[in-house]
Amino acid sequence: MNLPSEGFAAVAEWIALDPDNETFIFRKFGRLAARNLLYQQARITKLEKELEELDKQLAESKDMAVKDAARTWEQLVKQDFEGEEHARRHMKLVIEMKEALKEYHETLVLQSQVSNLHKPSQRTLNAFRHWFNTPFPVLGGQSKHFLDAKDGLVALTAPRDFDPVSQLLRRYWPAKKEATRDGSLHIGRFNEASISTAGKVITILVAANFLVESIYALYFAATPLQRLGLIQVLTTIFALCAGFMTNARRAELFAVTAAYAAVLVVFVGSAEFPGGGNTGNGQGRGA
Repeated sequence: MNLPSEGFAAVAEWIALDPDNETFIFRKFGRLAARNLLYQQARITKLEKELEELDKQLAESKDMAVKDAARTWEQLVKQDFEGEEHARRHMKLVIEMKEALKEYHETLVLQSQVSNLHKPSQRTLNAFRHWFNTPFPVLGGQSKHFLDAKDGLVALTAPRDFDPVSQLLRRYWPAKKEATRDGSLHIGRFNEASISTAGKVITILVAANFLVESIYALYFAATPLQRLGLIQVLTTIFALCAGFMTNARRAELFAVTAAYAAVLVVFVGSAEFPGGGNTGNGQGRGA
């Protein structure tokens, strides 16, 4: 009989159970990261000032050997090897600056990647907190507060879709129930891929039917003025639906709305309407 895991092993096991890895939630230590960058920046600023002072001394020096070391890398290396004090100081600053810059730039790149990580979804975070804290925290010491960190949490894997349709589906999607540690609540786990697929199908069906129903409405409109009014109303409704049902950016939203309006205009300009309402053949009607 396998005994249940305790402590860090139990938390790691629970995190790894999620098929979509949304439970990989950790602190990002924003304040410490900023402080670390500030320290590294201050160190490089000091080195920069020392190099500027050294450059000034080299420029004012009358010693040709010193000037040769300032102008020629091979001479600098040679004089450093020979133990010349000015060359040793110069080389030490160069090496220290190189190492400091490398560390600083690597930290900047890593911090940029961390800053672009998504926040955990509130749904996942609430489930994690309840499991972690009820009836008592799984971890002790300072670790028992990590899910309440004030400087922010990050999820290593974010949900595939953040649109309202997907979020609504997550609320009611059938899930495999899992009891919490105290048995007072059941946590549901489901595959995020199924949500993504269902959201795409719903969006496609809504878009297709919206276009067809719009054509029906325009076909049975009695006058050209009514059709123009319908185009305005339908295009506005379509833009609102596209904005609320998808994660389309502004440029994409303008593009799909313009394409939708263009389809309606082409239809109105080319279709034969009941009661002689055609306007697409460019011919006038006699009395």
